[in-house]
Amino acid sequence: MLDTYTTIQGDMWDSIAYKVYGSEAGINTLLEANQEYADIVAFSANIVLQIPEYKAPESSNLPPWRR
Repeated sequence: MLDTYTTIQGDMWDSIAYKVYGSEAGINTLLEANQEYADIVAFSANIVLQIPEYKAPESSNLPPWRR
């Protein structure tokens, strides 16, 4: 099931991943589903992104303070 997310001014990929998945680790999933916007760093308002299901990996390479 795909959901959508409508950006607000200044949204960035990592902040969107955190909002929709609860983790910045979902960035690659978002980028794959929204390749037409991959070159955008900071979004303007009202861009509708596809939000596919994401399952966090079992183990993380992130340091403890970023998990």
